[in-house]
This record gives sequence, C-alpha cells and structure tokens, in this order.
Amino acid sequence: MCGIVGYIGDQQAAPILLDGLEKLEYRGYDSAGIAVYDGEEIHVMKAQGRLKVLNELSHGGEMLPGTLGIGHTRWATHGAPSDTNAHPHFNQDRTIAVVHNGIIENYLKLKKKLEKKGYTFVSETDTEIIAQLLDYYYDGNPLRAITKVMHRMEGSYALGIIFSDHPDELYAVRKDSPLIVGHTKGGSIIASDVPAVLKYTRDVVFIENEEIVRMTAEQMEFFNVDEEPINKEAVHIDWDVNAAEKGGYEHFMLKEMYEQPKAIADTFSPRLKDGKIVIEELGMSDEDIKAVRKIMIVACGSAYHTGMTSKYVFEGLARIPVEVDLASEFRYRDPILEEGTLLIVVSQSGETADTLAALREAKSKGVRVLGIVNVVGSSIAREADNVMYTWAGPEIAVATTKAYSAQLIALYLLAMKFAHVRGELSDEGLAEMIEELKELPAQVEMMLNNQNKIQKFANRYLAARSIFFIGRGIDYAISLEGSLKLKEVSYIHSEAYAAGELKHGTISLIEEGTLVCSVLTQEELYKKTISNMVEVRTRGAFVMAVTNVDNTEVEKAADYVVYIPKTNKYFTNSLAIIPLQLFGYYVAVGRGCDVDKPRNLAKSVTVE
Repeated sequence: MCGIVGYIGDQQAAPILLDGLEKLEYRGYDSAGIAVYDGEEIHVMKAQGRLKVLNELSHGGEMLPGTLGIGHTRWATHGAPSDTNAHPHFNQDRTIAVVHNGIIENYLKLKKKLEKKGYTFVSETDTEIIAQLLDYYYDGNPLRAITKVMHRMEGSYALGIIFSDHPDELYAVRKDSPLIVGHTKGGSIIASDVPAVLKYTRDVVFIENEEIVRMTAEQMEFFNVDEEPINKEAVHIDWDVNAAEKGGYEHFMLKEMYEQPKAIADTFSPRLKDGKIVIEELGMSDEDIKAVRKIMIVACGSAYHTGMTSKYVFEGLARIPVEVDLASEFRYRDPILEEGTLLIVVSQSGETADTLAALREAKSKGVRVLGIVNVVGSSIAREADNVMYTWAGPEIAVATTKAYSAQLIALYLLAMKFAHVRGELSDEGLAEMIEELKELPAQVEMMLNNQNKIQKFANRYLAARSIFFIGRGIDYAISLEGSLKLKEVSYIHSEAYAAGELKHGTISLIEEGTLVCSVLTQEELYKKTISNMVEVRTRGAFVMAVTNVDNTEVEKAADYVVYIPKTNKYFTNSLAIIPLQLFGYYVAVGRGCDVDKPRNLAKSVTVE
C-alpha cells in the first residue's frame, strides 16, 4: 500500500525522489520521508501529512544534497501516522536506511530477540525491525546481510536499502509487494509502480518474489535469496506520460471518468476482428472453452462488483454457472476447486494481495487461472496462466472509474466469446452484440457531457447522513458500485441492497427525506423494482431513478430520473454507472473532500 522510490546516479537524488513520491502518493499519504547520502553520512527528513509538507520542509529537496537516496510515502499499518513512524528507518548507528512497503508478520518475535541483544527501538513500526536486523547480520557485505534477513522475515515486503559504507550501491528487495527497477540517463531508479518512473525511463524490470537487485549508476545485478546471480529482461512501457497528469481537470478522478470512452474502446477494439471476438491471450481453444464446467471470479472492491455483473452476463449468455468471491474470503472457506473450473481474478493494479493469494491457492490445486489486470508486468499478470489486459492506462485516483469500466468490457467479451463457442449465441446474435458494444464509447461520452444536471442534484445532498442504492439482478451489481463510489470519496454512509430484500429489515432505516437511488435497467424487472420504489417513497424517501430511455413509467414512482441510452441488457452497467460516479464525485467536491486521496484509503492494497 505504501509507495517507495530510490535513485543512484549523477543527478541530485532528492528532487527525483520527491517527484517519484508525488506520482505514488495515491498508494498512501499518512506521512512521507526521504534519506539521502551526501558523501559522508545519511541524512533523513520526514513529516506527517501529505507529501507537500515534506516538499516544503526540504525546499523541494535542496536541503538534502547527494546523488544516492530512498523515499517513501506511507499508508499506516503498524504505528499511527507520525514523524517518528514515517519512513525511512535506520539502524542505531544511522549507517543503514530502509524504506518498506508491506507487513512483517513476525516482527514482534524478531523485535524481542533483538531487544535481548541490546537493541532499542524508537518507532512503533514493523519496518524498523528490518533496519536493526540488517545491522545485526551486517559484516561489511550488504548482499549477505540482506539474504540472512530475508530468511528470517515472514510476510510481504518491497525494500529500498542504502548502506553508508557502500555509497556507490542501492539495493532493492521484493517479496509479495510490487517493485520495479530501471536505468535512467546517468543513473538507476526503483519504484513501487510505473507512474513514478515514466519521466525517467520506459524500460523497466519487474522484480519477482525473493529477488534482490544491486544497483549502481551504470548497471544492475540481480540475485536470488541464495545470493546466486540471475538474468532479468526489461519490459518496455508504452503508457503516455501525460496520461498520468491532470491535463486541466480539477481532479484525477474527474479526468479518469472522462477517459472512460477511450478506455472502453481500447479494451474491445484489438479483440474484434472480422466480426468475431479474438482473444489470443486467452490461450484457450474452442475445445478448452467447451470443457469449462464452472467459472469462479475472485476480486476485491470495485473489481468484485464487475464480477457480480459478469455473473449475470456469463450465466445468461453462456449458461455456465458462476461463483463470485471476495478475494479476502476465498481461501478461508476452503473452496471446492474441481476439474473443469476456470478461475478469473480481476485487479486494476495486478498486485492486490488478497487476489494474488487466491490466484496462488487455485494454481496450487491445479486450476487454470485467467488474470484481468491493467498494469503490464504486474504480479498477477506474471503468475496467472493467461492474462487479459484492460488497456485503461494509468489510473491515479484512489476511487476507480475507468479501470472499472474497462474490466466490464473485458468480461463482456469473454462471456460473448464463451457463449458463441458453446453454441448459446448465434452468429447473428454475436454480430448484433458486437455492434452494440461498439456504440458504448459514444453513449458514455454523451452521458458524461450531461454532468451539469447531476451536479445540481448532488448539491442537494451534501449534508445527507445515509443514502441507499437498490436494484435487482444486474442492477443490484450496479448499485453496489454506485454505493461504494459515494462512500469512499464523500464519507457519507451508503449501502446497496437487492431491492427485494428491503422488506426483510432494511426498510426500517427509511425516514423522511432519505435519498434512495434506484437502478432499473432490466426490462423484465421494471414492475418489481417500481413496487420497491413505491414502498420507500410511501415512507418518506426521495427517490432518484436510473433507467432506460424508454421506461417513462418510472416517473410515477420517482422524484428524479436519469435516463440512459438504449443498449443490450447485458451492457447496461457501462452506462448506468456513469451518473452514479458523477453523483459521488460532485457530492464529495461539494463537501470539500479530498476526492483523489480519500482518507484511510490507498490505490493498491498490497497487504492482507
């Protein structure tokens, strides 16, 4: 969840570190810090709060001269946000400095061992144990000390390490937390994620589990945990640098919402050839697809909601039973993974710890795993049997929008492909769905351009205490995502319910003036959902409806209606979610919330 950077080269390190941390602040923003070697000793500066505090304190890095350094932006796990708990952390002599992303699960045991040997600790973090352990095992050989520490630590970590008596070397280590390295002009750089390095290099090496990198300004050497040299190849990153900048928008979230038409088109266009769906990276023959007896979709957060939508799409189109699991629960229910099961894991970052653990659980039991991810070369992309990229480009705002929309498209394509191969969707039916799919980018753009109406409506609910979202079938899945968008950026309590469940307890929460957002895009469920709207309206609720353009009957049961263009019933999520994203965004803006970096959240959850 935290972000780390490191640099060694012929330029001043501190400005590069601060620039990289700015690109990684979406990973955590409780505190930030940098450590720089000035030729004589390691100097550190860190501060609680956003990166701008550290930037001002260090005068943009000018206060910390030197060409070797490491930096960190923190999402707190062990120890409250504070200057003391901020990274980097030192050994007692301040000759070794460490930044860390992850969790050391056995740190208390290791801490007690070192305390018995006379070591003292100044922070509440699990990270400080790493610096002290390195000190304990250090005999002048950094690589040997690092491997000894790796053998004794349990948990996840990506590390940047500098040793004052090795001023020409920067070390990086990875286990279950993302880390990339690359050469820059006149130096070398490490980072947690791609946006931090795009300004300096497009060719990066993705570090695998239990690998170590020794970097100088001129070269990089790779080792395994037994200190044996290994060979690694660089991957070229095609992302546009400008795609990671705001481009005139007030917030990244707003910018990324407006990038959804492109993300949708970029995800489906390469897979449509001569009127057919061609997913070469799927790596499955028609016989393989026909042999699938069950699909399991595993994800977290918004990605989980795309899985909920795709359950209805896969089952409705391809007639394949689908289970959707929260990744954090998947392993612990001892899932039944039978022959003929296809496991699909969905993650924007490709580094989500729980999802990655689910992938490994499935692979250990011989189940085929398909990853749907946005980040090229990410852990899920590398470890899944096959990977399908969403091509949404860098997504900086913590609350996902365009990556969510791209994931939906990827899952639509898969369901359509499976349905056609298995004989459940005719050639004519497939052709019709493809044409409807092609219309989605323009339809999404049209809805985004009507944002003024949503903004005016949102301004009425800046002081709301609770807002409820209801729907049936696919509309329930849409409601889940709409509710999540609102709560994560506005801090207003919000819940989504299957509309038919209202009378089984939830309706007791409805009182005069309560806003209920009802989604009804499935024609066969119009009447049922309208009945639920009447139930809450009778009890004083104000009802906002999101429905299809031809469903004017809903106006009798709703106080405010947003119409979406006509599309295939399986594609309605791609349109209905747009006004709900905009609603959540404008409520948050009106309340003065930090839209791009909501409190307590991080973009990529790389700890369990």
